[in-house]
Amino acid sequence: MIELFIAKRYLRAKHKMNFITIISLLSTIGITIGVAALIIVLSVFNGFSSLVTSIMVSFDPHIRVSVIDEKGFTQTDSINRIIGKTAGVASYSKFIEGKVIILNRKSYEIVNFKGIESKQENESWGVASKIISGKFNIERSETEKIILGLPLALRLSARIGDTITVTSAYNIERTITSLSIPQTRKFAVSGIFESNNRDYDVSYVFSSIPSAQRLFGLQGKITGYEIRLDNFKNAQSVKEKMAGEIDPRLFSVNTWYDLHKQLYNVMQIERWAAYILLCLIIAVATFNIFASLTMTVIEKKKDIGILRSMGVNKKSILRLFMFEGILVGSIGTLFGIILGILVCYLQIQYNFYPLDSSKYIINALPVELRWMDILAIGGMAMFLAFTASLYPAKRAAGTVIIESIKYE
Repeated sequence: MIELFIAKRYLRAKHKMNFITIISLLSTIGITIGVAALIIVLSVFNGFSSLVTSIMVSFDPHIRVSVIDEKGFTQTDSINRIIGKTAGVASYSKFIEGKVIILNRKSYEIVNFKGIESKQENESWGVASKIISGKFNIERSETEKIILGLPLALRLSARIGDTITVTSAYNIERTITSLSIPQTRKFAVSGIFESNNRDYDVSYVFSSIPSAQRLFGLQGKITGYEIRLDNFKNAQSVKEKMAGEIDPRLFSVNTWYDLHKQLYNVMQIERWAAYILLCLIIAVATFNIFASLTMTVIEKKKDIGILRSMGVNKKSILRLFMFEGILVGSIGTLFGIILGILVCYLQIQYNFYPLDSSKYIINALPVELRWMDILAIGGMAMFLAFTASLYPAKRAAGTVIIESIKYE
């Protein structure tokens, strides 16, 4: 193709460093830096997103079905059947949850008290997998047992074996109108957990379902089910199947993503903000392509006239200068992709940017390359290069033959 051949000759034929050559070089370097920066930054966002997701799904259920109306307490057996026949469900368990005031000596905290099934001791998720002191023991013996998060245990100055007081604030309106006092019970601390999620570590305590039923006055009742799937990525589709059979007035159905939707929305906003801001680097570089091509058109005005007089049509002239701008964009994009992938690979393999493990839950900056991101970044860079080349190429194609060669 003659247009591509001439475009490459124009790029290679500049034997001396003139102003146009410098601008073209700066364009290539700018696109390279912009593309590499985008790949690195988005890969870091991917790494943090995957890290957060792994932490969430290692503690949270993939799907949670919760009672939102008192009438739902009488229909939990039907929910049990629906969950049991739903495809993709690996396991599920009951739970009871409510607000309590927890007291140890003169320290107190308002937390979520959660009664769970003791069979979770054999599971690879939930509080049973996060015990750092004591053991997962919530079965009642001489006293009822409770498990605290590490930050909460520090606030209460509670250690393994200590006895603490738990007061239920459940159905507080009913308690006031009946002139009675909330349920208060004694619990022995049997374990301390750390989930790497401060919201849970500070605001949740765990005990058995019978203990929670006695505390909240819910004999024989539960407040929901926690479900684990064969693949947590299918949570939304499984939720939709179950939601069609569950009365939304009595029960709510939430996926692991729904439980932390605000966090993921913030992360998504940050990701898009970084993408848009870093795109400005590439946009500035493509403005340089625009400037260099415009000056090249002026410099090569005589050449354009000669080519037109030899029979080259306007479309070929248009393609010629379009190819020149796209070649600059392609070179910068290619080198940027190589540089970005190389930096990410070195971080993944050698962790050359470490983090203080005493302050963070990881020892190095997390990085995760996704080919869709690379394709999107490369496509965006090429689109900007194409757009920047369009006007100078149209101007070159509109060159009048007589005006360009009449003085030659």
